[in-house]
Amino acid sequence: MKSNLTGNRYIMDVGVLKTELYFETDESMVFTIIDGGSLTENGYSEHVETTVAEIRPQVYMIAWKELSGATVTHVEDHENGIIYSNATLPDGSFYTMKGTIKPLSP
Repeated sequence: MKSNLTGNRYIMDVGVLKTELYFETDESMVFTIIDGGSLTENGYSEHVETTVAEIRPQVYMIAWKELSGATVTHVEDHENGIIYSNATLPDGSFYTMKGTIKPLSP
């Protein structure tokens, strides 16, 4: 089943990190760091395999593992423009972030 995310781009802003998310398919996404703050370098981009679960219309839980070994889980509420992001880095540090998610105009 194709989600409403597929083929769309979004801007995620959690204060310490601003990222573009491009959902190629229900199983893959490309993220590009717009402003990495102190967490990562600006301009870094990576293609990741995703698991997408629709919680209710316009609310999704999305999880992936990055090349670095970092794991990320989002709850994206597109109806209200809110994102909750949890990330565990390879060194074991854990980040819980909340911010906004907005569609990027084509």
